[in-house]
Amino acid sequence: MSTIVTSDGVTLHYTDDGGGQPVVLIAGFTASAETWELQRRALLAAGYRVLGFDRRSHGGSESPAYGQRMARHGKDIRDFLDAAGLDQVVLIGGSMGASAIWAYYDLYGADRLRGVVTIDQTPKMVNDEVWQLGCYGLTRDNLGTFFEDGVPDTGRGMPVAESVQRIGRLIEALGRVPHMSDARAPETWPLLQDHAEQDWRDVVARVAVPSMFIAGRDSQLWPSEHATAAAATNSRAAALIVDDSGHPVNIDQPDLVNEALLKFLAGLA
Repeated sequence: MSTIVTSDGVTLHYTDDGGGQPVVLIAGFTASAETWELQRRALLAAGYRVLGFDRRSHGGSESPAYGQRMARHGKDIRDFLDAAGLDQVVLIGGSMGASAIWAYYDLYGADRLRGVVTIDQTPKMVNDEVWQLGCYGLTRDNLGTFFEDGVPDTGRGMPVAESVQRIGRLIEALGRVPHMSDARAPETWPLLQDHAEQDWRDVVARVAVPSMFIAGRDSQLWPSEHATAAAATNSRAAALIVDDSGHPVNIDQPDLVNEALLKFLAGLA
């Protein structure tokens, strides 16, 4: 196990395999870096250095009672890059992991980045009169209570039971069920609330490195058009909508995601 200690004294876990261009994988809410196993194998086979980063209160990292906000998670990425001596990295984030990347960019800009890929994360979760590509059912009026019991079943997109069945390939690759954190733990619920309140659209528009927005056509959380809407604000961005996929696109359609990632990475050479 490799670890770093953040500037506020939290021990964070990461994995580091392979050589070549560094690619950092950052998982979503409650998920650990091992949920990227099917991507890790494909990237290693293609000759990349692959690092899986567990955010605080996720995976093998410490779960402090403080720092549970997206801005601190962005700072944690910076501390990780510093401690691991990484430069010119490609950051790949799924769901809340994408928001952590945008938080990093908001603080530090394109410094140390070569590219960014986000997977099924709308840049604004709250719907309003102008923006209707947020989380299904979430408005400013119910923002304070919407996530009281964790992430709700919106009743939209791919049936959750079907999406759960698709995790079998990941379990087979790992030889066990991947570690997941408790969505209602006091260390994680405040983070989910802070995550929901963010609007990253101005950050997305300013990203000065190549970026790609991947979305699941049948996401259970939000309309897939969020990806094309976000990409349209940045001349260096592209969008990919993956058919027959729910929110965890890298698990639902790993081969298509791996193909897209390798194509994106090859384009940076």
